[in-house]
Amino acid sequence: MNKRNIKINVEYLTRVEGHGNIVVDVKEGKLHMCNLEIVESPRFFEAMLRGRTVFEAQHITSRICGICSCGHTLASIAAAEDALGFVPSEQTIALRKLLLHYEMLDSHILHIYLLVAPDVLGVKSFVPLIDTHNKVVRRALRMKKTCNDVCDILVGRHVHPISAIAGGFTKLPRQKDLDDMLNMLEGMRPDMEATLELFKTVKLPEFERDTEYVALVSDNGEYPLLSGDLGSTDGVRMPRQDYRKMTNEFVVSHSSAKHTKLSRDSFAVGALARLNLNYDKLHPKAKAAAEAIGLKPKCTNPYMNTAAQLVECVHCLEDAIEIISNLKAKGVNYDEEILVGVNEQNKIPVKAGRGVGAVEVPRGILYHEYEIDETGRIVHANCIIPTNQNTNNIEHDMRKLVPEIMGKSDEEITLALEMLVRAYDPCISCSTHFLDVKFVNR
Repeated sequence: MNKRNIKINVEYLTRVEGHGNIVVDVKEGKLHMCNLEIVESPRFFEAMLRGRTVFEAQHITSRICGICSCGHTLASIAAAEDALGFVPSEQTIALRKLLLHYEMLDSHILHIYLLVAPDVLGVKSFVPLIDTHNKVVRRALRMKKTCNDVCDILVGRHVHPISAIAGGFTKLPRQKDLDDMLNMLEGMRPDMEATLELFKTVKLPEFERDTEYVALVSDNGEYPLLSGDLGSTDGVRMPRQDYRKMTNEFVVSHSSAKHTKLSRDSFAVGALARLNLNYDKLHPKAKAAAEAIGLKPKCTNPYMNTAAQLVECVHCLEDAIEIISNLKAKGVNYDEEILVGVNEQNKIPVKAGRGVGAVEVPRGILYHEYEIDETGRIVHANCIIPTNQNTNNIEHDMRKLVPEIMGKSDEEITLALEMLVRAYDPCISCSTHFLDVKFVNR
């Protein structure tokens, strides 16, 4: 047994969104502490929503994150429509799926190339790759720009979208818009194939820890991202309205963000969870990509979440192309376009109610819940972010990993832990749920 002492204190882990620390303390070969400390301050977005009309909620909550702003928009809209009892049209659903595909592509590409690639290519950041892997850098930026451009066409801009609202869209894509988006996405295919070829040469760390995986599930044969029931690899299944029974948030002393658990001590959400639960529903080209990089369910190596993201990139690209092709073939019904100040109130009659939105965003299931009064104003809001759901599972991974790699140098252990956290693609600043502060004798 290795009797060495190890002290690791990574302050402000790099290449993640937000602030988090890794603290490890090993004394005479025994692990005494292994924590992922979240040190972000409260965001208060739920409090900001109270008293605001449910029709402006999506514009407020999209500000929670500059990377998942479209996902927050869609989860917010889903919660609002659920509270109001409104069922969107088939065309609206198709366009929302398209928007979610764009965000999934944009975020996954950013993570694969800018956040993970430096680790596997042996550099400290993305910047040195400009000299050593210039073609890779140009490909990454080219793909990222395509995602931004198609999102701009569909909803006005990628960060904090404009035209997606409860009830539908204030601007629907014209024929030229559909043509432009289709040409851009089809033009991305060679870069996606090159990304897959690059990934075949990458060796991710080998590590296994079986855990419970949670994602949206459905019976309609579709890879569920925009809607579905809540499911887990341990056999749990429930409607989205019961999401609190799925997340079971609790407070830990070393982190400002809450933890979650379900059937076991922890669970994981995200691309790997979705793939483990819905592999058979992937686009055929995405399945082929998974086979090419040796990824199949049930995969219990958390480092392979990045591989699952690549598979989802292929799926989202191909499904987006099919959605646009179908819209071109059917034609867009512009009678559904919502004119703000003219017909939006006719689209959705206002009433009191409670609604829950559950949408798969790049890092896992995002929940929004709103309770509204008879005037449509929010009296209570609750948002649970994917990274909050993953934090507990990351810590359990770390606590299993450290004893297995204790023979390595401190620098190698630190890198392995940093890569493990980055594999989950955490968006720490998105976390809206923090511990409750209770003042004694007050």
